[in-house]
Amino acid sequence: MTVIVRDLRPDVRADAEGFSHTRRLALPYMLSTPESVVHTVTHAHPDAHFGQLVAEEDGEIIGTAQISVAHDSPEPGQGSANIYVRPDRTRRGAGSLLLRTAEERLAALGVTKLFAWVLDEPENRAFAERNGFRASRSAYFLRLDLTGALPPRQDPPAGVELRTAADFADDPRPVFELDAAASSDEPSDIETEFTDYEAWLEETWQHPLLNRDLTTVAVVDGRPAAFSVAYTDGGSRYGTAMTGTAREFRGRGLAKLAKNDSLHRARAAGCTEAFTGNDTGNEPMIAINKWFGYEICAKEVRYVRELG
Repeated sequence: MTVIVRDLRPDVRADAEGFSHTRRLALPYMLSTPESVVHTVTHAHPDAHFGQLVAEEDGEIIGTAQISVAHDSPEPGQGSANIYVRPDRTRRGAGSLLLRTAEERLAALGVTKLFAWVLDEPENRAFAERNGFRASRSAYFLRLDLTGALPPRQDPPAGVELRTAADFADDPRPVFELDAAASSDEPSDIETEFTDYEAWLEETWQHPLLNRDLTTVAVVDGRPAAFSVAYTDGGSRYGTAMTGTAREFRGRGLAKLAKNDSLHRARAAGCTEAFTGNDTGNEPMIAINKWFGYEICAKEVRYVRELG
């Protein structure tokens, strides 16, 4: 059978379902739905040249790629290509064809440095290295059984109030400002400038996985200071998309307080599994997640290659 690579058709339900299904099989630690697949490709910033490719064999989607240009980085010429193939459909050439197509498209857009996340498994790492990539930093996926015990809910200290993102529905700008501040020194290979509020509204605030009722915001003297952002897939799975604190409020346990509240909300809403991710060098956040009961379930490695 012949494998072909083509663009995802966001207006074709079967494409979104096949893309999402492949991602869930290849990367079960991250939430994906057909709606989130369509939203991501239709609401991306135009300067990102974001694309979603599928590898198809005999009418069945067996591999996916997400490609983009790091348009919001002060350093030009950087891009990413994250490729996943169904574990039961490997060794058919889908990964190689997706990578070649991604590299050709990004090179034509001026990308000279390409980043890719690769699951830390021998075959995946060997594939990356055969194709000229070198390993850089790494990250863990963690899982928590929400049917078990959680640390008791804590009352916020004086001057701190716990709200949900839904409380900011009329004016989400304070949440955007907190997100920008908390993300400014997150571990990353690509430096970004987080300044476009309208793009954030489209890409983040309106994302179909975002659960505003389960997202907890710690507010200090009327100002959002820390938050734990909750994603849900419409079923029993919950994911922490981001937990962070603005720099001037760090060291007060506010992120831990917010995440604990969000996890309790998630369990009360019927979620049974929680997922999150941590850079392997982020020891403070890893310690917090272990305190909640999270266990490491997989590891990814960031690879980079110079194009041209």
